Amino acid sequence: MKKITIITGHYGSGKTNLAVNLAIRAHRQGKSVAVVDLDIVNPYFRTADFRNLFEDNSIKLIAPDFANTNLDIPSIQFDLEQLAKSEDCLIIDVGGDDAGAVALGRYAEALSTYGDDVDMFYVINQRRYLTATPDETISLMYEIENASRMKHTAIVNNTNLGNETTLEIVENSEEFASEISVRTGLPIAFTTFPEECAELTDIPDAYPIKIYVKPLWEI
Repeated sequence: MKKITIITGHYGSGKTNLAVNLAIRAHRQGKSVAVVDLDIVNPYFRTADFRNLFEDNSIKLIAPDFANTNLDIPSIQFDLEQLAKSEDCLIIDVGGDDAGAVALGRYAEALSTYGDDVDMFYVINQRRYLTATPDETISLMYEIENASRMKHTAIVNNTNLGNETTLEIVENSEEFASEISVRTGLPIAFTTFPEECAELTDIPDAYPIKIYVKPLWEI
Protein backbone atom coordinates (compact mmCIF):
# COMPACT_ATOMS: atom_id res chain seq x y z
CA MET A 1 0.00 0.00 0.00
CA LYS A 2 1.42 3.37 -1.02
CA LYS A 3 1.64 6.43 1.18
CA ILE A 4 -1.46 8.00 -0.37
CA THR A 5 -4.45 6.02 -1.63
CA ILE A 6 -7.32 7.88 -3.31
CA ILE A 7 -10.59 6.00 -3.79
CA THR A 8 -13.15 7.09 -6.39
CA GLY A 9 -16.12 5.53 -8.11
CA HIS A 10 -19.86 5.61 -8.67
CA TYR A 11 -22.35 6.09 -5.86
CA GLY A 12 -22.85 2.74 -4.14
CA SER A 13 -19.79 1.11 -5.71
CA GLY A 14 -18.41 0.34 -2.24
CA LYS A 15 -15.76 3.07 -1.95
CA THR A 16 -16.31 3.76 1.72
CA ASN A 17 -16.37 0.11 2.75
CA LEU A 18 -13.10 -0.38 0.87
CA ALA A 19 -11.58 2.68 2.55
CA VAL A 20 -12.45 1.32 5.99
CA ASN A 21 -10.96 -2.08 5.17
CA LEU A 22 -7.74 -0.56 3.83
CA ALA A 23 -7.39 1.62 6.92
CA ILE A 24 -7.93 -1.24 9.37
CA ARG A 25 -5.47 -3.46 7.50
CA ALA A 26 -2.77 -0.77 7.40
CA HIS A 27 -3.19 -0.18 11.14
CA ARG A 28 -2.82 -3.89 11.84
CA GLN A 29 0.44 -3.79 9.88
CA GLY A 30 1.74 -1.27 12.39
CA LYS A 31 1.35 1.84 10.25
CA SER A 32 0.00 5.20 11.30
CA VAL A 33 -3.15 5.89 9.30
CA ALA A 34 -5.38 8.85 8.54
CA VAL A 35 -8.61 8.68 6.56
CA VAL A 36 -9.91 11.80 4.85
CA ASP A 37 -13.62 11.88 4.07
CA LEU A 38 -13.96 14.06 0.97
CA ASP A 39 -17.57 13.06 0.38
CA ILE A 40 -19.41 16.36 0.60
CA VAL A 41 -22.20 15.14 -1.68
CA ASN A 42 -23.70 11.92 -0.34
CA PRO A 43 -25.11 12.04 3.22
CA TYR A 44 -25.25 8.25 3.50
CA PHE A 45 -22.58 5.57 4.00
CA ARG A 46 -19.71 7.94 4.76
CA THR A 47 -16.40 7.20 6.46
CA ALA A 48 -17.45 9.78 9.05
CA ASP A 49 -19.97 7.19 10.26
CA PHE A 50 -17.07 5.09 11.56
CA ARG A 51 -15.49 7.57 13.93
CA ASN A 52 -15.71 5.22 16.94
CA LEU A 53 -14.24 2.28 14.99
CA PHE A 54 -11.33 4.43 13.88
CA GLU A 55 -10.72 5.81 17.37
CA ASP A 56 -10.61 2.26 18.77
CA ASN A 57 -7.90 1.45 16.19
CA SER A 58 -5.90 4.68 16.56
CA ILE A 59 -6.86 5.79 13.05
CA LYS A 60 -7.29 9.51 12.47
CA LEU A 61 -10.51 10.55 10.75
CA ILE A 62 -10.69 13.93 9.07
CA ALA A 63 -14.13 14.86 7.75
CA PRO A 64 -15.67 18.07 6.37
CA ASP A 65 -17.10 20.49 8.89
CA PHE A 66 -20.72 19.67 9.67
CA ALA A 67 -20.38 16.06 8.46
CA ASN A 68 -23.18 13.87 9.82
CA THR A 69 -25.36 16.87 10.64
CA ASN A 70 -28.49 18.17 8.99
CA LEU A 71 -26.64 21.08 7.39
CA ASP A 72 -26.66 20.95 3.62
CA ILE A 73 -23.17 22.14 2.62
CA PRO A 74 -20.18 20.77 4.59
CA SER A 75 -16.97 22.79 4.26
CA ILE A 76 -13.40 21.57 3.90
CA GLN A 77 -10.98 23.15 6.37
CA PHE A 78 -8.15 20.62 6.83
CA ASP A 79 -4.50 20.61 5.72
CA LEU A 80 -4.17 17.62 3.42
CA GLU A 81 -0.50 18.30 2.72
CA GLN A 82 0.43 18.18 6.40
CA LEU A 83 -1.52 14.95 6.87
CA ALA A 84 0.38 13.34 4.02
CA LYS A 85 3.68 14.29 5.63
CA SER A 86 2.82 13.15 9.14
CA GLU A 87 1.17 9.74 8.50
CA ASP A 88 2.49 6.48 7.06
CA CYS A 89 -0.74 6.02 5.10
CA LEU A 90 -3.29 8.58 3.96
CA ILE A 91 -6.54 7.22 2.54
CA ILE A 92 -8.85 9.66 0.76
CA ASP A 93 -12.49 8.62 0.29
CA VAL A 94 -13.82 10.77 -2.57
CA GLY A 95 -17.51 11.52 -3.08
CA GLY A 96 -19.37 9.66 -5.80
CA ASP A 97 -19.07 10.56 -9.47
CA ASP A 98 -17.61 13.71 -10.99
CA ALA A 99 -19.51 16.04 -8.63
CA GLY A 100 -17.72 14.59 -5.62
CA ALA A 101 -14.38 14.60 -7.41
CA VAL A 102 -14.43 18.38 -7.66
CA ALA A 103 -13.38 18.50 -3.98
CA LEU A 104 -10.37 16.32 -4.80
CA GLY A 105 -9.33 18.71 -7.54
CA ARG A 106 -8.63 21.33 -4.89
CA TYR A 107 -5.64 19.22 -3.79
CA ALA A 108 -4.52 17.92 -7.19
CA GLU A 109 -1.37 20.05 -7.37
CA ALA A 110 -0.25 19.22 -3.83
CA LEU A 111 -0.85 15.49 -4.29
CA SER A 112 1.04 15.47 -7.58
CA THR A 113 4.27 16.22 -5.69
CA TYR A 114 4.18 12.69 -4.25
CA GLY A 115 4.53 11.16 -7.72
CA ASP A 116 4.67 7.37 -7.68
CA ASP A 117 3.78 7.26 -3.99
CA VAL A 118 0.11 7.92 -4.87
CA ASP A 119 -2.47 5.37 -5.98
CA MET A 120 -5.80 6.54 -7.33
CA PHE A 121 -8.14 3.56 -7.40
CA TYR A 122 -11.26 3.53 -9.54
CA VAL A 123 -13.74 1.24 -7.79
CA ILE A 124 -16.11 -0.60 -10.11
CA ASN A 125 -19.22 -2.60 -9.29
CA GLN A 126 -20.97 -4.32 -12.18
CA ARG A 127 -24.08 -4.78 -10.05
CA ARG A 128 -24.74 -1.05 -9.66
CA TYR A 129 -27.19 0.94 -11.77
CA LEU A 130 -25.52 3.18 -14.38
CA THR A 131 -22.24 1.22 -14.26
CA ALA A 132 -23.48 -2.16 -15.44
CA THR A 133 -21.68 -1.93 -18.80
CA PRO A 134 -18.05 -1.18 -19.63
CA ASP A 135 -19.09 1.86 -21.68
CA GLU A 136 -20.96 3.41 -18.76
CA THR A 137 -18.19 2.62 -16.31
CA ILE A 138 -15.39 4.00 -18.49
CA SER A 139 -17.31 7.16 -19.32
CA LEU A 140 -17.79 7.90 -15.62
CA MET A 141 -14.12 7.24 -14.93
CA TYR A 142 -13.06 9.92 -17.39
CA GLU A 143 -15.62 12.36 -15.97
CA ILE A 144 -14.08 11.85 -12.52
CA GLU A 145 -10.58 12.44 -13.90
CA ASN A 146 -11.67 15.66 -15.61
CA ALA A 147 -13.34 16.95 -12.45
CA SER A 148 -10.44 16.04 -10.15
CA ARG A 149 -7.65 16.96 -12.58
CA MET A 150 -5.97 13.68 -11.65
CA LYS A 151 -5.47 10.32 -13.38
CA HIS A 152 -6.35 6.91 -12.02
CA THR A 153 -3.55 4.41 -11.54
CA ALA A 154 -5.54 1.18 -11.18
CA ILE A 155 -8.96 -0.42 -11.03
CA VAL A 156 -10.45 -2.23 -8.06
CA ASN A 157 -13.12 -4.77 -8.98
CA ASN A 158 -15.53 -4.43 -6.08
CA THR A 159 -18.56 -6.07 -7.69
CA ASN A 160 -20.97 -7.01 -4.93
CA LEU A 161 -24.55 -7.15 -3.71
CA GLY A 162 -23.83 -6.35 -0.10
CA ASN A 163 -24.64 -9.21 2.24
CA GLU A 164 -26.07 -11.14 -0.72
CA THR A 165 -22.70 -11.30 -2.47
CA THR A 166 -21.63 -14.81 -3.50
CA LEU A 167 -18.45 -16.28 -4.89
CA GLU A 168 -20.18 -16.71 -8.26
CA ILE A 169 -21.25 -13.06 -8.45
CA VAL A 170 -17.69 -11.83 -8.01
CA GLU A 171 -16.07 -14.41 -10.28
CA ASN A 172 -18.60 -13.71 -13.04
CA SER A 173 -17.55 -10.04 -13.01
CA GLU A 174 -13.96 -10.77 -14.00
CA GLU A 175 -14.64 -10.52 -17.74
CA PHE A 176 -16.32 -7.15 -17.13
CA ALA A 177 -13.36 -5.88 -15.13
CA SER A 178 -10.84 -7.24 -17.65
CA GLU A 179 -12.50 -5.41 -20.53
CA ILE A 180 -12.37 -2.13 -18.62
CA SER A 181 -8.72 -2.77 -17.81
CA VAL A 182 -7.83 -3.42 -21.45
CA ARG A 183 -9.76 -0.44 -22.79
CA THR A 184 -8.37 2.04 -20.25
CA GLY A 185 -4.87 0.62 -20.02
CA LEU A 186 -5.17 0.45 -16.23
CA PRO A 187 -4.23 -2.67 -14.26
CA ILE A 188 -6.64 -4.38 -11.88
CA ALA A 189 -5.11 -3.75 -8.46
CA PHE A 190 -7.21 -6.48 -6.85
CA THR A 191 -10.66 -8.04 -6.75
CA THR A 192 -12.56 -7.89 -3.48
CA PHE A 193 -14.34 -10.86 -1.97
CA PRO A 194 -16.34 -11.28 1.23
CA GLU A 195 -14.02 -12.74 3.87
CA GLU A 196 -15.74 -16.11 3.79
CA CYS A 197 -15.27 -16.42 0.00
CA ALA A 198 -11.74 -15.13 -0.56
CA GLU A 199 -10.02 -18.47 0.11
CA LEU A 200 -12.36 -20.32 -2.26
CA THR A 201 -11.41 -18.53 -5.48
CA ASP A 202 -8.56 -19.06 -7.93
CA ILE A 203 -8.61 -15.41 -9.02
CA PRO A 204 -5.19 -13.79 -8.47
CA ASP A 205 -5.00 -10.89 -6.03
CA ALA A 206 -8.24 -11.76 -4.28
CA TYR A 207 -8.68 -9.23 -1.49
CA PRO A 208 -10.86 -10.28 1.47
CA ILE A 209 -13.00 -7.53 2.93
CA LYS A 210 -15.36 -7.21 5.85
CA ILE A 211 -18.70 -5.50 5.33
CA TYR A 212 -18.70 -2.44 7.58
CA VAL A 213 -21.10 -0.31 5.54
CA LYS A 214 -24.63 -1.62 5.85
CA PRO A 215 -28.04 -0.36 4.74
CA LEU A 216 -29.87 1.61 7.41
CA TRP A 217 -32.41 -1.18 7.85
CA GLU A 218 -29.62 -3.61 8.81
CA ILE A 219 -28.01 -1.38 11.44
